[in-house]
Amino acid sequence: MNVRPGVACGDAVANAVRLIQMAARRAAARAGPTRVVAIDGRSGAGKTLLASRIRIQLDAPVVSLEDLYGGWDGLEHGIDLLVSEVLVPLADERPASVPRYDWLTREWAEPVLLEPPELLIVEGVGAGARRAATFVSLLVWLEAAPAARKKRALDRDRDALAPYWDMWAAQEDAMLDRERTPERADVVIDGISGNVLRSHMS
Repeated sequence: MNVRPGVACGDAVANAVRLIQMAARRAAARAGPTRVVAIDGRSGAGKTLLASRIRIQLDAPVVSLEDLYGGWDGLEHGIDLLVSEVLVPLADERPASVPRYDWLTREWAEPVLLEPPELLIVEGVGAGARRAATFVSLLVWLEAAPAARKKRALDRDRDALAPYWDMWAAQEDAMLDRERTPERADVVIDGISGNVLRSHMS
């Protein structure tokens, strides 16, 4: 079956969501009482769409790393804030104060208070970095070809993203060369078709 770039097959996505849903419910909590599902992948791979589907099925809050980067040069900073401001407090069974960056004003807005949930979805580039993965119960990686990812991302955010695409991609390259996130993922999904490419879940 041919699938247009950016359009996932409904049945395949539904199957992937069911797999993640079952795996998340069986996984052990590693951030205090909270089981964290991390959805990682490069820009345009479909992380936000998948997270929204899983959020509905699991009735779980979502923390997006886009709110934590603090600008186009902030990939590593976003991961650091995820750990220090979200995952460590939850691991200590304390409420998290989730940072929130306003991309229009380029200023930090008031953080959002997050009481420790039973299950939390974290989505964004770097969600599965090793310093965050210590607290992660299930790591999902979305894989997609560069051309398809770029088309999807620019179709969504062309004016904001186009001038920074190469800068951001270079940060992704450096981070992934170090982190090897796809190799450590529990589940790998084709971000275009929605097919599960690999799973360590029984």
